[in-house]
Amino acid sequence: MTEVLFVSIGGFFGAIGRFVISKSLQKRSQSGFPIGTLTVNLIGAFLLGFIVGIPIKGHLYSLLGIGFMGAFTTFSTFKLELAGLKKSKKNKHFFRYLVISYLAGIILAFLGILVGKEL
Repeated sequence: MTEVLFVSIGGFFGAIGRFVISKSLQKRSQSGFPIGTLTVNLIGAFLLGFIVGIPIKGHLYSLLGIGFMGAFTTFSTFKLELAGLKKSKKNKHFFRYLVISYLAGIILAFLGILVGKEL
């Protein structure tokens, strides 16, 4: 039951963080490119890599790794936005979003692990 509490608290703050960052960035963008979701997902890739690299274990991992990062990053919104870009025939945005999300996400996750291991 304690683990559920830690995951819940982390998820609460992760979801709020995602909402605030994503919405504030997205409302500045006029192009239709999903910069808000891309930004939180890339930050999340680095931070989760960092958490794994440190390494954080136990209740703190439940709070930060599972709860916070699980709610902060959003794979479902990423996929929905990709579908929307494809449907509206914004192919340039579609491919840019897809490539940046996967390549930069993997690179940032590995970078986070390396930085975490150095501490």
